[in-house]
Amino acid sequence: MKKRTKRILLILALALVLLGAVCAVYFGTYSRATPEAAALLQGSDAVQVKAVSKGWLLDGPGTEDALIFYPGGKVEATAYLPLLTSLAEDGVDCFLVRMPLNMAFMDLNAAAAVQADYAYDRWYIGGHSLGGAMAAVYAAEHGEGLSGLILLAAYATKPLDGRLAVLELHGSEDGVLNRDKLEQGRQYLPASALSEELAGGNHAQFGDYGPQRGDGTATISREEQTRWAVDRIEGMILGK
Repeated sequence: MKKRTKRILLILALALVLLGAVCAVYFGTYSRATPEAAALLQGSDAVQVKAVSKGWLLDGPGTEDALIFYPGGKVEATAYLPLLTSLAEDGVDCFLVRMPLNMAFMDLNAAAAVQADYAYDRWYIGGHSLGGAMAAVYAAEHGEGLSGLILLAAYATKPLDGRLAVLELHGSEDGVLNRDKLEQGRQYLPASALSEELAGGNHAQFGDYGPQRGDGTATISREEQTRWAVDRIEGMILGK
């Protein structure tokens, strides 16, 4: 083998090692759920948490409605257990999807596997931030099997079926959400879509993983933001 060829192969090998190291650092750095959120894997008096192929099922007293939830990018899935536990306790069973490398685009069609394994009268899909955007893509492509879409600090990038119920929620102090894309995304929502901004809410407090870089400072507690989101979601799904 010629010296030049060996040199090129060595450079390529070094480049691949460097790329691998960069990817390992990037994907290995993510926002972890607080211990309090992670503890909810044990369930509550009204909710059983069961491991399933794509993550966890939060099985509460409800039998008709189910929400499939995609976590935010680089956020540990269990950070959303406080939000989903409250929903499950009130009658909406929830499937929390654990995404490869904590990135929802790595398993965009996870909802299809969940729906194939379980039977509910009405299916909803939703997510936070990147997870919400990917849930919207799934809803745009599989709307016939869904009753609604829930966007938490997220926006749609493709036209949605006009019959879908859509709820878009965000906080006034959100420093991460791209407001221009949020506005642009509204052209893809059904005319009946509901959008609401929470005064004092920020980006990270839809989950329980602590402060997020670039986010604004919330002037309300995480518990208040979670309760507000739960109330709005239940209003859409359960008519409360």
